[in-house]
Amino acid sequence: MIKRRTLILYLLIVALLTGAYAVWRTNAPKAQEGSKTITVNIDHLAGEDKTYTIRTGEEYLRGALEQENLIEGTESEYGLYVLTVDGETADETEMQWWGYDVNGTLAEYGVDGQVVTDGDVYDFTLNVGW
Repeated sequence: MIKRRTLILYLLIVALLTGAYAVWRTNAPKAQEGSKTITVNIDHLAGEDKTYTIRTGEEYLRGALEQENLIEGTESEYGLYVLTVDGETADETEMQWWGYDVNGTLAEYGVDGQVVTDGDVYDFTLNVGW
């Protein structure tokens, strides 16, 4: 009787995990093929803000930014850790880090996973403090 309950519990857990994965895959952003025009606003720490209009065929933000030589960083298990944007490097000893918004909303993905959609606006800000 105990083995049967354990087996049923195991199958229920597997079914729930499979369902959660299917929901996640269904709701994950989809890449848009073809040429897109995006706007990238960069808020530098010293105030010399810049705006770039980029035409790209890249599907993800990293490719579009690298195409224009706007970002540099180090590879991690999660993708590119952005350290430099538009020539300004975050000083980690001063607790500086680059973050970005997508169409006015805090980004949910790193630049490797952020899908580029025609008309999107990306706002990069050099932040201070963890």
